[in-house]
Amino acid sequence: MSRRTDIKPAEGKLGVLLVGLGAVATTFVAGVEAVRRGRAQPIGSLTQLGHIRLGKRTENRNPLIKEFVPLAALDDLVFGAWDPIPDNAYEAAVKAGVLEARDLEPSREFLESIRPMPAVFDKSYVRNLDGENVKRGKNKRELAEQLREDIRRFKEEHGCSRLVTVWCGSTEIFLQPSEVHQTLAAFEAAMERNDPQIAPSMLYAYASISEGVPFANGAPGLTVDFPAIWELAREKRVPIAGKDFKTGQTFMKTVLAPALKARMLGLSGWFSANILGNRDGLVLDDPDSFKTKEESKLGVLDYILQPELYPELYGEVYHKVRINYYPPRGDNKEGWDNLDIFGWLGYPMQIKVDFLCRDSILAAPIVLDLALFLDLAQRAGMHGIQEWLSFYWKSPMTAPELYPEHDLFIQHMKLKNTLRHLQGEKEITHLGLDYYE
Repeated sequence: MSRRTDIKPAEGKLGVLLVGLGAVATTFVAGVEAVRRGRAQPIGSLTQLGHIRLGKRTENRNPLIKEFVPLAALDDLVFGAWDPIPDNAYEAAVKAGVLEARDLEPSREFLESIRPMPAVFDKSYVRNLDGENVKRGKNKRELAEQLREDIRRFKEEHGCSRLVTVWCGSTEIFLQPSEVHQTLAAFEAAMERNDPQIAPSMLYAYASISEGVPFANGAPGLTVDFPAIWELAREKRVPIAGKDFKTGQTFMKTVLAPALKARMLGLSGWFSANILGNRDGLVLDDPDSFKTKEESKLGVLDYILQPELYPELYGEVYHKVRINYYPPRGDNKEGWDNLDIFGWLGYPMQIKVDFLCRDSILAAPIVLDLALFLDLAQRAGMHGIQEWLSFYWKSPMTAPELYPEHDLFIQHMKLKNTLRHLQGEKEITHLGLDYYE
C-alpha cells in the first residue's frame, strides 16, 4: 500500500464557470439541478454512479468513487457562464432543444437566474456564429484582464471557495502552434499586439489559470495545449486537461479499435460520416472549424493501432471522416461507420455501426466529472496536464515527450489507478498474483 496523498477537504461552494451557454452547458446545468431535486439519476457520470475495486477480489471492497475520494457534493456546485448570445440558461436550453419541457419547467426559475457574462468573442475564429453580448478592449491582453475580473467577481458574489472553468464553446478555426505559443513571455507580448494566432479560447485559459482556476478544454482547439500555457499552469500550480469531449463516434472508435488490435485482426479502411443539426453542426459547416475537429478525430486510430509496429495489419488503413450539417436532426447526432477488416489468411469482413446518439446528453456527464475531478486534482496538489483524465477526451493532452493513450480501457484503468494511488490503495494490475500472497 502506497502513502496516502494529503488532499484538502472539499469545503464550501465550488463555482463551475462554463465558456459557452449552449446545448452542452445548459444540458449539464439543468441535469445537475434535476438530480439535486431528486427528479433524475446522473446516468453517464463516473463520479456519481461508478464503483472502484480496492484490494484483492476476495476482499469484496467496491465503494462508490464519490465515497472513496473527497469530491465536491452536487449541492455545493454554483454555475456561471460566458456567451456572446445574451439568453439566460432557460432560454438557451429551450432553443437548444435537447431537453423536453418536463425536464426544464421544474427548474425554470433556477435556470433563468443564470445569465451569461459578456464573452470574449471574435467572428474570425467562429465564422458561423453571431452575438452582441461581447466584451470590448484595446487588445487581447485587456480582454483577458476583463475575464480575470469576471472570475474574481463571480467568486466573491457567490461565496465560492474554489472555481473550475470548462470550455463548452464552439470549435474555433484550425490553428497550429507558432512562435507566440512557445513561451509565456512571447504569448503575453502577442496578446498586447493583438496577434491573430491568439484565439479567444486561449484568453479564457490564460485568465483562468492566472487566477489559479483549473481549466478543461471541451473543444479540439489549441486553447491549453501549447508550451506557454503549460508554463503558466506550472507557475500557478494549476491542473489543466483536454481536449475535445469524447462522446459519440470517437467514443465508439476507442472501443472497437482496441478490440481489433487485441485479436490481431487487420483493418483496410474506416469510413465515418456524421449528421448533426445543432449549433456545433452549424459551426463545423465552416471548413476551417471542421479542420480542427477532423485533426482531433483522425488521430485516434494511429495511436491505438500502432501501424509502425503492425504494418501488415494497419500499415495501409484508409481513414476518412465526414461531418455534415443537417438542421432537422438538431442535437440528435447520427454517426455511420463502415469498417473493412480482414482475418485469417487475409479473408475480408465488414463491421457496420449506426450510432443514433444525443450529443449533449453524452457530453453533460463528462462536464460534471471533469469539474469534480479537476477540483480534486487542485486540492491534491496536482498541476499541469492531467493525463489520467484522458478517458474523457478525443485528443488527450500529454507531456511533450509522450504519445497520447487512446484505448478507452487503458484510459479507464489509468483513471481508477490514479484514484487508488491518491488514497494510498494498491494499484490494480489484474495479474492475479496477489490472491496467493
